[in-house]
Amino acid sequence: MTARWLLLFGAVLLLGAAERPAPPKPLPPAEAVKQGRELVTRLLAQQPARDVTNTGVLKIRDADRRRSEVPVKFEIVAGETHWTSRYQAGPAGTNATELTVVHTPDQPNDYRLVRNDRTQSLAGDETMIPFAGSDFWVADLGLEFLHWPDQRLLRKEMRRGQSCDVLQSLNPRPAPGAYARVVSWIDIDTGGIIYAEAYDERGKVLKEFLPKSIKKVHGEWQLQEMDMDNRQTGSSTRIEFNLDRD
Repeated sequence: MTARWLLLFGAVLLLGAAERPAPPKPLPPAEAVKQGRELVTRLLAQQPARDVTNTGVLKIRDADRRRSEVPVKFEIVAGETHWTSRYQAGPAGTNATELTVVHTPDQPNDYRLVRNDRTQSLAGDETMIPFAGSDFWVADLGLEFLHWPDQRLLRKEMRRGQSCDVLQSLNPRPAPGAYARVVSWIDIDTGGIIYAEAYDERGKVLKEFLPKSIKKVHGEWQLQEMDMDNRQTGSSTRIEFNLDRD
């Protein structure tokens, strides 16, 4: 399903308001670790069945509330042993920012970032840098937090009208300013992340991720908009994809 491969984001029909039932009891620590690892193993084992290309725009509001827009192209290239996601920000034919992420089962992601005609290979906390001046970091686009060794299923609960697994991912050695912990709400039926919060090393919320809307395209649900808000600086970025309706 194409929607699942838009960063595992927006793979569900986002209907209804957030629900606040009584908090469920947390899982015992050993069971939380076991189920967390099993969930992440399933998510990382998924591979796209076909190539996908989308275009869109990054709508950025910086910490001083200045607004800008950057065209963006997103590609998924399927493969037998690995798959690749590519992002290009900026007009074609210019010094566009390009990011390539190679996903291989049971291996760390391979990140290559091209800026101003300079190519960088990134790993770990080196990926926690803005992509094309936006609030989306390289690590966000590669779902780097799913590769951290400490994964725990905290509980199951409703969020935005969906039954979700609540996954906590802990960074073993967070650098200053990097994510130390990510909590994500993952739709049980589809494996789509419908909400996530990233915390800094002080335990303060740093980022908030929220898919906004999806549309049906050629019989498949595809992500149309997603937001990344920096709760500490007040900056915000929305990605809007250009989708042809049925």
